[in-house]
Amino acid sequence: MEARKTFDTRAGLWLCASIVLLALVATAAVIAFAPQEDLDYGQFAGAIGTPMAIILPVLAILSVTSEWSQRSGLTTFTMVPQRGRVIGAKATVAALVGVVSMLVALGVGAVGTVVGSAIAGIDPVWDVTVAQFAAIVIANLLGMAVGFMLGVLLRSSPAAIVAYFVYSFVLSTLSYTLASLQQWWADLQPWLDFNYAQTALFQDWPTGEQWAHLATASVPWLVLPLAVGLLLLRRSEVK
Repeated sequence: MEARKTFDTRAGLWLCASIVLLALVATAAVIAFAPQEDLDYGQFAGAIGTPMAIILPVLAILSVTSEWSQRSGLTTFTMVPQRGRVIGAKATVAALVGVVSMLVALGVGAVGTVVGSAIAGIDPVWDVTVAQFAAIVIANLLGMAVGFMLGVLLRSSPAAIVAYFVYSFVLSTLSYTLASLQQWWADLQPWLDFNYAQTALFQDWPTGEQWAHLATASVPWLVLPLAVGLLLLRRSEVK
């Protein structure tokens, strides 16, 4: 049922469709405008991954907040009074959508690499390893987890989407600026800035220390807010 809800609303349906459409547009743009020496798989993967890193968290947000914005929560929680089960199902579906979307991007990027190389008359360059692709999938799933957390915590589509963009762009920029000016924050940033810690996943398979950065930074930015959101959700009145 939760999988069906993901595609039932116009917003959810168009977001899912836009993943494929933007992947195709990004691939075509790389073929049309990128220099010949940049026609490698990494270039296509990066072009496709940028819009997906924005769309997937929004989709995760809507998977939760739709119960309130579409006024379906009363029916859902009447049929399944255990709200934790409903949220768990939504989280599972969101994760599956994220993985499937990344596999679609993998396929579109591969086709773009072959076609672009053929047009340019060069051999295809496959410069993304399985480990690197797995790390990118994990990075996007963590981005979806942040969006999902904001949906659970705020239960309002506009508020959660605005909060996600503030977290991703405003706070991230402020953190990088502070790190460039203050050495104490530059030392602490990998351990406390979850957004910064995630960047290691887009570069290669993380080291043990980088995994420790992710785990530590996730506590204040993901684990604790999600726990608070789940507690509030269990007690909130559904109308």
